[in-house]
Amino acid sequence: MTVEHILNDVFGFKAFREGQREVVDQLLDGHSALAVFPTGSGKSLCFQLPALVLDGMTLVVSPLIALMKDQIDFLVEKGIRAARLDSSLSADETRKVWDDLWNARLKILYVAPERFASERFIQRLSRSPISLMVVDEAHCISEWGHNFRPDYLKLAALSRELKAERVLALTATATTSVSEDICRNFSISPEAYVNTGFHRPNLMMRAVPCRASERDEMLLARLRGRPRGATIVYVTLQKTAERIAEYLCSNGILAKAYHAGMDGDVRHAVQDWFMATPDRVVVATIAFGMGIDKADIRYVYHYNMPKSLENYMQETGRAGRDGDKSSCDLLVCPDDIATLENFSYGDTPTPEAVQAIIAHLLRQPDTFDISVYELSATYDMRTLVISTLLTYLELEGITASTGPLYNEYKFQPHRPSSEMLEGMDEENQRFHRALFSKAKKGRTWFSIDITKAAAALYETRERIVAALNRLEEQNELTLKVAGLRRGYRFIQRPTSGAALAKTIHERFAQSETRDIARIGQVVALASSESCTVRGVLAYFGETLPGDCGHCDRCLGEPIPPMPPTADVTLSAKDRTAVASLMEENHESLASPRQITRFLCGLPSPAASRARLTRDPRFGQFADRRFGTVLGAAEDAQK
Repeated sequence: MTVEHILNDVFGFKAFREGQREVVDQLLDGHSALAVFPTGSGKSLCFQLPALVLDGMTLVVSPLIALMKDQIDFLVEKGIRAARLDSSLSADETRKVWDDLWNARLKILYVAPERFASERFIQRLSRSPISLMVVDEAHCISEWGHNFRPDYLKLAALSRELKAERVLALTATATTSVSEDICRNFSISPEAYVNTGFHRPNLMMRAVPCRASERDEMLLARLRGRPRGATIVYVTLQKTAERIAEYLCSNGILAKAYHAGMDGDVRHAVQDWFMATPDRVVVATIAFGMGIDKADIRYVYHYNMPKSLENYMQETGRAGRDGDKSSCDLLVCPDDIATLENFSYGDTPTPEAVQAIIAHLLRQPDTFDISVYELSATYDMRTLVISTLLTYLELEGITASTGPLYNEYKFQPHRPSSEMLEGMDEENQRFHRALFSKAKKGRTWFSIDITKAAAALYETRERIVAALNRLEEQNELTLKVAGLRRGYRFIQRPTSGAALAKTIHERFAQSETRDIARIGQVVALASSESCTVRGVLAYFGETLPGDCGHCDRCLGEPIPPMPPTADVTLSAKDRTAVASLMEENHESLASPRQITRFLCGLPSPAASRARLTRDPRFGQFADRRFGTVLGAAEDAQK
């Protein structure tokens, strides 16, 4: 069957969209490729179609669980053997996917990047021929991008370790430097880089400066003054989502809030409610919209500023995917700047904290393993910050990852061990008896400390893990794992731990500087008198031959001047509140930086464990600049 027949008979399309055929041809010719396509322009077809032609399995790595579910439902309906592995599956569903993977019954398998933290998964996957590995949201691989994720940095090495024959990297938001980074990491040649451009002529873009006091009425007036249509209103904070949804409802516009702090069932209900009709309004944090396949979204409002032009492009890209005209209104209020900056400042560790972690790591042997969660708890940093620090050490050539591992394996036998051993040769029976002798019996589960068992039996942990996996695959037992740790080895030990800590802290500082600069670029877009669309496209390296003709500037709409930033200094009363909090001597708020994170509404592991995020003072100064609050906390400590 030809590619054209598959396109028509399986997917129901008469012709390819722009760029799709070029990507498909590169993959079918055996080359890796990068596809930079706008949101909703058909990136998924670029791997789903080749997956049906290629002999082996296609492995899709995506952080978007909603996208996985929607695409798998579509594929299964078409008779394509597709599945996903994620935390939402039941034990029986997970076991079925493992069985299909083991018996080579899958054509497409979707997984989240975090799945590669499982040594069991990597070990099982290594036995499956992978014709194509797909990396969705590939911009996350680049530390120069707006959404660097340490888990992504390992995907290039994993693609080689798993012997994937070719790789397809997908993204809707990549600057020139980020695209170069992706191509370098995955060995993608220039001719296999397909960029269809970011210009969406059907989107009416507006970037309007406004005061905080004006925003509610401005949003309400625009919603009332336009024909009804599916609408997303993006906000920064969860409490803002709740407040604006309530405000709109009280003014006759039915709206619902959506944010990560809501119960999962409630979020799904809101999503289903939004998808069901063409004219509903959701007020949401950036968690909403990722992977949601709704083509008729007519309006996207940014009530709060996005933290970067990449986020702006990604979020506005959810409008008008059916090609019909849609409006994207960006309300730029300088009062938002402090809140956005604080997210970046709050995650930047102090030089002292970096130095303490580096000192801890340098005390480890040449090959070692650590728990990110233990480090997070000990040094009161979010796990993402710890992961980023460990990634920076790899980028500096100090350490190399040896892969994830688990300390404890638990198993529940399905029959007596004597029956399990029947049919094994003598050496295998001896090994399994010795292994079972190291298991401790609980009420219903046996547990084995893999490291201790390997040392006692003079065996490798790889053989022990493989044996337990094989018994599960043969339905002899059910396995559970606990105590995730990451393995590393030193490539070189630094001559100076202090110098290394300084270098690592400078990387964090540079990342912070880039994040702050991105916020400034959003403000600059709204301050400009030039074509809004040209301004956005220029950031992504795309040049229009002239003005777009369909943005607020081109249509001559009145653009108010950028209002000044409100005075967010701390009053004497505010400073007293900071000092009083410090005098309470909370263990999790012992340092000025911990106090500042708490008052600026930035949760930390220690504050969350102490349940202090429920304190009414949490986020009391969310609208103040991090440095201002930090200064007051440092003064209070003196």
